[in-house]
Amino acid sequence: MGRKPQRTAEAAQLRPADRATPRRARAELEFDEQTVLGALFGEFDANLVQLENRLGVYISARGNRIQIDGSDDGVARAREVLKNMHQRLLEGQDLDAGAIEALIAMSSEPTLEGIVSGREATGGVMIRTRRKTIVPRSATQIDYMKALARDDIIFALGPAGTGKTYLAVAQAVSQLITGSVQRLILSRPAVEAGERLGFLPGDMKEKVDPYLRPLYDALYDCMPPEQVERRLASGEIEIAPIAFMRGRTLADSFIILDEAQNTTREQMKMFLTRFGQNSRMVVCGDPRQVDIPGGDRMSGLADAVGRLEGVDGIAITRFTAADVVRHPIVGRIVEAYEGKDA
Repeated sequence: MGRKPQRTAEAAQLRPADRATPRRARAELEFDEQTVLGALFGEFDANLVQLENRLGVYISARGNRIQIDGSDDGVARAREVLKNMHQRLLEGQDLDAGAIEALIAMSSEPTLEGIVSGREATGGVMIRTRRKTIVPRSATQIDYMKALARDDIIFALGPAGTGKTYLAVAQAVSQLITGSVQRLILSRPAVEAGERLGFLPGDMKEKVDPYLRPLYDALYDCMPPEQVERRLASGEIEIAPIAFMRGRTLADSFIILDEAQNTTREQMKMFLTRFGQNSRMVVCGDPRQVDIPGGDRMSGLADAVGRLEGVDGIAITRFTAADVVRHPIVGRIVEAYEGKDA
């Protein structure tokens, strides 16, 4: 058995005696479908405690009824998050701490219900793969997912944990499965020091695989392992360092460049000009995490965005720390570092 989650002092102090305090509110919810209540509440009511601690409310549950006490804003947000947590479970979607945190972060957005259900408010924004159906976890992800389905070249800029690469891989897998493209090509700078692969032990695959591991992880999350291996063997899925793109024309392909901030201007120009007929290209990177050696070398990502912003057929999505969908502490770490650099 796990340890029961603890309420923070702020949430624990919200008792019935405090309900007469000005600006305090109360809301009640009743759920008709009770088969998912265990998953809704979480082990030892962990999900309810998470809401209490994050929104500064007090939640009491009895049977299929929930009562929420707290500030006007906190109660309203908790009520909407609970409703959409319940809807998410009814639709067969996962509900873990990260998903709940994303719903909390989005609870002030007017499109929250659409974000969760992937229906009217977002125009049905979702990505279907063999293993799961993926819906946006932030307002910025809605825009990004629309761009992935619409534009020819998409730049995704922002900190780690915002879903830049994962959503691009998911969209690529979806299009590969449906036959919209014939190949999936995943690339990134193999090493920051000029791709000096000769310094690493092993054959070429063994040299580059450690640097491409995040791309493999996203693939295996969206497609059964045996299909990934079969498509890798057949060449339908190709994973290679950016140096391998030189001299090629990539047609009928979905092409993703990860860690693009570590490309030089010459590498980025070379990569972008590989674009062929019936293809889509996604360039992901964090402009604040440039590892190119030599302070006088400009990142190819920053240079390309500066040159291409506003060009027809090219979309640029900018994520911030508020869009981080990993553990909430990751978002706070990103904010702390960005604040220090500012």
